Amino acid sequence: MRHSLPLTPQFYVTAPQPCPYLPGRMERKLFTALQGEHAQKLNDTLSKQGFRRSQNVLYRPSCAECSACLSARIRVADFEPSRTQKKVMKRAAGLRRNATSPWATEDQFTLFRRYLDQRHADGGMADMDIFEFAAMIEETPIKSRVIEYTRPPAEGERGRPLSAVCLTDVFDDGLSMVYSFYDPDLTDMSLGTYVILDHIAIAREAGLPYVYLGYWVPGSRKMGYKAGFSALEIYKGGEWVPMGQPSDHAADLHPLSVDPIAEQVARISLPDTRL
Repeated sequence: MRHSLPLTPQFYVTAPQPCPYLPGRMERKLFTALQGEHAQKLNDTLSKQGFRRSQNVLYRPSCAECSACLSARIRVADFEPSRTQKKVMKRAAGLRRNATSPWATEDQFTLFRRYLDQRHADGGMADMDIFEFAAMIEETPIKSRVIEYTRPPAEGERGRPLSAVCLTDVFDDGLSMVYSFYDPDLTDMSLGTYVILDHIAIAREAGLPYVYLGYWVPGSRKMGYKAGFSALEIYKGGEWVPMGQPSDHAADLHPLSVDPIAEQVARISLPDTRL
């Protein structure tokens, strides 16, 4: 019997599990499969509605009693670096960018393990092995790139050591930073900030209006750095709005702050896939 993919995406909800951002909270995700010939259109459309990609899945938070997670993006044309960010760019002037196809390497995995072990040893990805890492990088049904950054060799080193890596999706309206990691020993270079700044530069060169940063969570120290970028927008109340002052967006933890799943799904706009 021949089987075909459904024309309309099917949405599902994960079981609750502890929230990685706000202590004492439980997280739940609304998700759908990203597959088939219209995967790129679906990814472009849902990403503009607060969804994120993880391999061949699109998801967004749909917690039962919390609506704190807000998708964030930078308006490239309006972005102006702060004095601190200008210093970051100056310190990282010796880095060299290399954009490649989404293919995992041993050098990437070695840097990834060092990053996790020193920065996120208790995180959800702490036990990821090389095969799972390769799946994260390579299992993409859409246009993706791996952006590598190398530094000049120190005394006794050969070649240009890998310093930072970002798995990046290319949308019709911007770049999405799916996951990035960097050398944890180079703290003085602020590589996490630099990679974002360089993605803004790439988007500007390509004529793309946005850089998508993932989720910003009021009250979460892990996500606080994103609020330091100018021209930042958040997806709130079904639309993209300027962030303004971060303090204006307290984490909404009320039991009635989240609409029922059926209502959320009914409001999702889907791409027109008619030929």
